[in-house]
Amino acid sequence: MSVEAGAALIFARHLAKTYQLGEQAVHALRDVSLDVMPGEFVAIMGPSGSGKSTLMNLIGALDTPTSGTLMIDGAEITHLGSDALAELRNRTIGFVFQQFNLLRRTTALENVKLPLLYSRHRPPDLAAAARARLEEVGLGDRIDHLPSQLSGGQQQRVAIARALVNSPRLILADEPTGALDTETSAEIMALLERLNAGGLTVIIVTHEPDIAAHARRLVRLRDGRIIEDIPVAQSAWLQAAAHGAEAR
Repeated sequence: MSVEAGAALIFARHLAKTYQLGEQAVHALRDVSLDVMPGEFVAIMGPSGSGKSTLMNLIGALDTPTSGTLMIDGAEITHLGSDALAELRNRTIGFVFQQFNLLRRTTALENVKLPLLYSRHRPPDLAAAARARLEEVGLGDRIDHLPSQLSGGQQQRVAIARALVNSPRLILADEPTGALDTETSAEIMALLERLNAGGLTVIIVTHEPDIAAHARRLVRLRDGRIIEDIPVAQSAWLQAAAHGAEAR
C-alpha cells in the first residue's frame, strides 16, 4: 500500500548513507525505505554495524542522508540548514538515551525545563510545564532532587519527562533500558506503552528482543538494509529470540 509523504510522520525513500574513512567508503545504509505513521510504536533492531544507529540519527534529524528522500513531519530534511534542523528536533522529536544524559548538578525540574529554553513556543510558566511532565511520569515528589539522589529508573523517567516537555510528536529512544535492571526496564517500557496509547509516536532502537516485544512493529536491519518489517506479533524470529532471552 502506498503512503503519501504528507500522511506519514517519517517518510523515507531509498535512503543511503555513506561515510568516507580515508580512501575507504563505508556504506552504513543502502536503499532503505519505510514509513512511520502517527501513533505507531516501532522497534528497530539489528546487530552491530547493521545501520540501526545511522537510521536513528537520520530519523532524529541529527544527520542527513547521502542520497534518497527523508521527510520528518512534512519537512524534507536535506533541504534544511542547521538552524532549521535544530528547530525541527526541538519541536517534533523528544530524545531518550541509554545513559540518561542529565546535568549532574541540576535538579530534576531544571533538567526538564532545559529544552523549553530553546523553544520558540515557550509556555508562560516554564517551571509549571516541567513540573506537569514530571508528575506525568510519576516523579512529582522528586522535582528538587539531583540525579545523584535518584535511582536509575527515576533518572530515566526524568529524561522521558524532558523529552515530553515540548509536546513532541515523536519519542525516539536509543537503548532506553540498556542501563537498567529487568524490573525497572519493564516499568520504563510500560511508561512508553502508556504514552503511545495516548497517541504519541514511539520509536525505540534496541538489541534486546524482550524490549522490542513491547512495540507493535518490528524493523530489522542487516548490512545497511531492512530485512524484516512486520507487526511484532507476526515475527517468529522475535518471539523465539525473546523466549531465548527469558530462558537465559
